[in-house]
Amino acid sequence: METIQSTVQLVQHTDHELLDAYSKTITGVVGSVAEAVVHIEVSKNVIDRRTRQERMTQGSGSGFIISSDGFIVTNHHVIENAGSIKVSLADGRKVNAELKGSDRSTDIAVLKIYENGLRSLSFANSDQLQVGQIAIAIGNPLGLQHTVTAGVVSALGRTLRASDGRLIDDVIQTDASLNPGNSGGPLTNSLGQVIGVNTAMIPTAHGICFAVSSNVAAYVSGKLIMQGRVKRGYLGLAGQLVNLTERMIAANRLQKHTGVYISEIEADIPAYNSELRTGDIIVGFNDQPIATIDDLHKQLNEKTIGQRIKVQVLRGGHAATVTVIPGEMR
Repeated sequence: METIQSTVQLVQHTDHELLDAYSKTITGVVGSVAEAVVHIEVSKNVIDRRTRQERMTQGSGSGFIISSDGFIVTNHHVIENAGSIKVSLADGRKVNAELKGSDRSTDIAVLKIYENGLRSLSFANSDQLQVGQIAIAIGNPLGLQHTVTAGVVSALGRTLRASDGRLIDDVIQTDASLNPGNSGGPLTNSLGQVIGVNTAMIPTAHGICFAVSSNVAAYVSGKLIMQGRVKRGYLGLAGQLVNLTERMIAANRLQKHTGVYISEIEADIPAYNSELRTGDIIVGFNDQPIATIDDLHKQLNEKTIGQRIKVQVLRGGHAATVTVIPGEMR
């Protein structure tokens, strides 16, 4: 009897130590990170659906400082159509912010405040993330009081549909739930490094939350700071997914069972697309197989702008190769 009681006490003591260590990890991260997490207030002009009149509305979200001189990362949807943007710092100061650039396709935006000596966060390498590791979501929905939720990385390599229809790749799924106003805040690891930018949740899926990975966020924010935008290629096409027949696949030795049917081609645009025809089915781009519109979007990156690219199409059921020169998407 005495042995059983001592064993129970040992297990309870061990559990306590483990919980205490976990708690110390979370509180340690919050203590080192919270000062760099900011509250963002925006004023937007929107059209009232009932009256069709323009009216002013307020919005808010979170963000985090990535440089001591005041560059801030947040979500595009937090500052979209903002007339004015104000940032509340952890010490209570409220300052005006300037929008340096925003990218709908990844839901990332960069703001600039003209302050110095600010606490900043660094990006981790999200390629090194592992499912099951600690994930801590921090937001500043009220301006002075932070909210913190913790969980684990549930899945890696997810995709989300952005507001412009493109897919956001390399999305992190976590069970660290997002509180209202936490959009744009950091998702960190146990070292206080940013592994993702909290961007979305599915209300009907019991707390499944998503974050744009740190590698994507770091790349996009760098482009926004240097260029004000992320450059992408553009062909001026309207297309839709179409299934290929087994005969088409076999006769043309195709790798995929679908392609992109061209339903419309824009003329007089800053891109060369005149060798394409309505009714063509795109099955390859620059020697890469194309099965969906998302595949085509992935290939139309900055490197393709102004370059002569070979496109493989099915025309009347037979394979043909044409040349395009993508322009820059605006």
